Amino acid sequence: MPKCYQLVGVPGSGKTTWVESQIWASHCVHISTDTYVERFARRMKKPYSEVFHDVMPRCIRLMMRAVRKAQSEQRDIIWDQTSTTVISRIKKFSALPDYDHIAVIFSTPDIKELDRRLKSREGKTVPKAVIWDMIVNLEMPTEEEGFTEIWRT
Repeated sequence: MPKCYQLVGVPGSGKTTWVESQIWASHCVHISTDTYVERFARRMKKPYSEVFHDVMPRCIRLMMRAVRKAQSEQRDIIWDQTSTTVISRIKKFSALPDYDHIAVIFSTPDIKELDRRLKSREGKTVPKAVIWDMIVNLEMPTEEEGFTEIWRT
């Protein structure tokens, strides 16, 4: 059975950096709306944050098209989004009911480190209020949700 690795963590917690460091992950399809937002931003010659709201609906459609293609090919998927709530994860379970789902949890760095990481992402800003809301409302994944494994990085 193919696997879906659902990454769980706030922006700046190291999700994408972790994926890029995992040699075994090279056979997986890396799914992320950020990929598409960044592509649109480059084409429009604007910063990520400036195009985010305008292009996000289109990016979600493109991302879901990539999910369906990977599913039709029975490919393992790394779903690289924040996935900090049960509701956000249920959508991924619903999209891939024939997959084993593995939660990969990323700890939130201390505030100084998180701030440093977020500032290092040129042109890509997430309002602090949005990040604090994610931190405060983070719902840890459980096997009861349907995960076959839960990893902590």
